[in-house]
Amino acid sequence: MRIALAQLNVVVGDLDGNVERITKAVAEATGATADLVVFPELAVTGYPPEDLLLRPGFVRAAREAVDEVARACTGTVALVGAPAFDRDLTNAAFVCAEGTVQGVYRKHFLPNYGVFDEHRYFASGRELVLLEFGEVLVGPTICEDVWQPGPPATDLALAGATLLVNLSASPFHVGKAEDREEMLVTRARDNALYVAFCNLVGGQDELVFDGHSVVLDDEGEVIARAPGFEEALLVVDVDPTEAIGRRLRDVRRRELGRARSEPPVATTIRLSAPHPVGEHLAPAAVPFATDLEQMRLGLSLGLRDYVRKNGFADVVIGISGGIDSALTAAIAADALGAERVHTVSMPSRFSSEGTRDDAREVSENLGVDFREIPIEEVVRAFHEALDGLDGLAAENLQARIRGTILMALSNTHGWLVLATGNKSEMAVGYATIYGDMVGGYALLKDVFKTDVFRLSRHLNERAGRELIPVSTIERPPTAELRADQRDDQSLPPYEVLDPVLEAYVELDRSREELEELFDPAIVARTLALVDRAEYKRRQAAPGVKLRPRAFGRDWRAPITNRWRG
Repeated sequence: MRIALAQLNVVVGDLDGNVERITKAVAEATGATADLVVFPELAVTGYPPEDLLLRPGFVRAAREAVDEVARACTGTVALVGAPAFDRDLTNAAFVCAEGTVQGVYRKHFLPNYGVFDEHRYFASGRELVLLEFGEVLVGPTICEDVWQPGPPATDLALAGATLLVNLSASPFHVGKAEDREEMLVTRARDNALYVAFCNLVGGQDELVFDGHSVVLDDEGEVIARAPGFEEALLVVDVDPTEAIGRRLRDVRRRELGRARSEPPVATTIRLSAPHPVGEHLAPAAVPFATDLEQMRLGLSLGLRDYVRKNGFADVVIGISGGIDSALTAAIAADALGAERVHTVSMPSRFSSEGTRDDAREVSENLGVDFREIPIEEVVRAFHEALDGLDGLAAENLQARIRGTILMALSNTHGWLVLATGNKSEMAVGYATIYGDMVGGYALLKDVFKTDVFRLSRHLNERAGRELIPVSTIERPPTAELRADQRDDQSLPPYEVLDPVLEAYVELDRSREELEELFDPAIVARTLALVDRAEYKRRQAAPGVKLRPRAFGRDWRAPITNRWRG
């Protein structure tokens, strides 16, 4: 049997565009004589469509789009993800063949944790569906269904399925692809069936979907794997009937069947027997990238799609000569092309010659448009208008003037402002609201400061030259809002701070647990800063989710909060 996994980058709400992408992939799969082409979860609407699903007109239009896709399915069978309404709304896979919809599978398990909120929109499905291709029985599932160790996978295997297919929109974080594939290996082995997993790819606001669609045999061996972070049509020949021999030898599944009061019941949809295949197709398994390269690819894809899908042409970045803005500019130039990136240096009397030189040098290294707009005269005008400005107010004034300049350039030219703050700063509130937090997208929002250094070195090594000046990487971090300022005067050193933040923010460690691992004084100071800064994070721009837990969709802390633990 020849199957195709259409790893597509769709756009939420762009039903016409998504139908065009899907039908093009159907035509390519048909040309490759695929018997079955599988699309990602909710490919018709894009994922996650969020409250668009509460609009009846959108749900009706999505169903009309499915019918349009079905009319294009005359030479192959397609499993297409879309919402299905029948007395209630479900997350579904439509079986399209012979120009029409032949049946519907409805997702059983609805994730409602982390970035997921599917209980808000969908009812759970209950029925099993089997697709019969001659001697091969295929069991469709959707995303979370396959993460469950029992049904529906176990029930489909007991009902005779030898190929489990999964339509998925599984969001990225560093290391997720490897963990996910390890889970799929377990499903294949435990149920003695082949697994074909088709994942979404692309950026959607804060989320990035990494692709890495994969086909495994009944022993969990990878037959083929699509690349990550790019579209692909993975076409591969499989013979799932080989799993029958293993089932005859491994009788443990029979005990599972005997433990049930009655066998699982599935609706069987009979389809054309597989085409005779010529040369056996078994594409190589594209290897996983390193953690740092995954970070770079995820940031680049998230930014590129946010800019493209929201109709921006260019971006503008306040370039300080520090490492955060340098890394932001380097990734933007890589993702969008240097001709679409503009950097603006806005020195004050506290800006050193070293940082001014580095701001210019990194821009020249990247080949981006660079301009310098000194702010000292503007600062002086504010001080004359507001007598008595001093201390923190005077420091933050500089950041807010810079933010105003960037927004003025944005309004004038239509450029998207990229904020440059990192996760460490976001966590403890070491950022000026309405100042350096200004922006439509915060690229490094989920990158700890220690990883900013690692990524900067990685970009230089990958380029084989100095994109980001070594002087920028080695200079002690500073906001340069007062004379001789350094970050470590206000915060613990980042190599000390970041492990505390990871344990508190991402692992939910208690104060008592943290104090056993770290200096209690640093723990107390860090937790107080994190809790106090929630009002700033609520007003921050969205940014790429790179880690298991990010500030944004999967972080819901109260602003008004007296709990200290």
